[in-house]
Amino acid sequence: MRRPRATSAARSPAPARPREGVAPKPGSAPKSGSAPKSGSAASVDAFLAMLSAERGAAANTLDAYKRDLDDYAGFLATEGRDVLDVGTELIRAFLADLSARGLKTSSAARRLSAVKQLHKFLYGESYRTDDPTVALSGPKRGRPLPKVMQIGEVDRLLDTAAEGLDDAGRPLGERLRAARLSALLEALYGTGLRVSELVALPASAARVRDQMIVVRGKGGKERLVPMNARAKAAIARYMALREEAAAQDRGLGAPSPWLFPADSVSGHLTRQAFARDLKACAAAAGLSADKVSPHVLRHAFASHLLHNGADLRVVQQLLGHADISTTQIYTHVVDERLKSLVRDLHPLGDE
Repeated sequence: MRRPRATSAARSPAPARPREGVAPKPGSAPKSGSAPKSGSAASVDAFLAMLSAERGAAANTLDAYKRDLDDYAGFLATEGRDVLDVGTELIRAFLADLSARGLKTSSAARRLSAVKQLHKFLYGESYRTDDPTVALSGPKRGRPLPKVMQIGEVDRLLDTAAEGLDDAGRPLGERLRAARLSALLEALYGTGLRVSELVALPASAARVRDQMIVVRGKGGKERLVPMNARAKAAIARYMALREEAAAQDRGLGAPSPWLFPADSVSGHLTRQAFARDLKACAAAAGLSADKVSPHVLRHAFASHLLHNGADLRVVQQLLGHADISTTQIYTHVVDERLKSLVRDLHPLGDE
């Protein structure tokens, strides 16, 4: 018996012709859900998923990439293109648009870096047959010297934060809030943690007997950081007030896995709330609030260590920098110290 010929309706559909600049994954057809859908948004989502799964990128890092790439995708949309079919010249037009919008050189360079990484990913995963960013170079970034607070200014800030903590006449809620800020500032200046690392410290960091704390930094990498006696004392004072508050109001001092719990999505104090309290404290200390931030205190930690003779490699480890070149921004502090040593100790130094 002759087998009937297949009708056109029964035939397997031919693969769709790829768009210009796009190729299916080599060796197999794309599986459902494994490849980004057509369009910029899905491509960006796939890239961010890779950063999270394969590189362990933190939520803040992912948010920064998404903001930059959404801006890029928005520009392409106004030109009727997306990340799967854009060419080099249109990406150059995007860079020119950033300049026309008045973005700082550092911001434009960061945005181009995100765009280049996205297209490298799309090319590597065979969603495109080319990488249109290969020939592009970003604007040259002059690395500015970090703002450095003088030791006396830091002392004023810390003293102001600690004022009135032992005043039993103040409401407990005020004392608890003040003790939290004092603990945050002492810990920040005493350890040099990133603000995202500081506000997310676990409750176990309050163990006064421990000389070191385990910090989870960028990319989920862990490092040991020493905690000085002054910072531990400030944290112990804060924890004592937390326990006192818990005894009075179980809702206020409920057990939490975080050292600095708060009513937020993450469950701990946010970077923005801490920065706001820090600026208020700076103003009360007679310092310029615009020049004081958690990052400036981190710079002060590193600069003061180097000024007093710490090795650059040690500071790199304490700050959690993966590359020594990031820490080398502080070498101006070392240079000034060397000049001071020659001036003060060399027989001809003051001539």
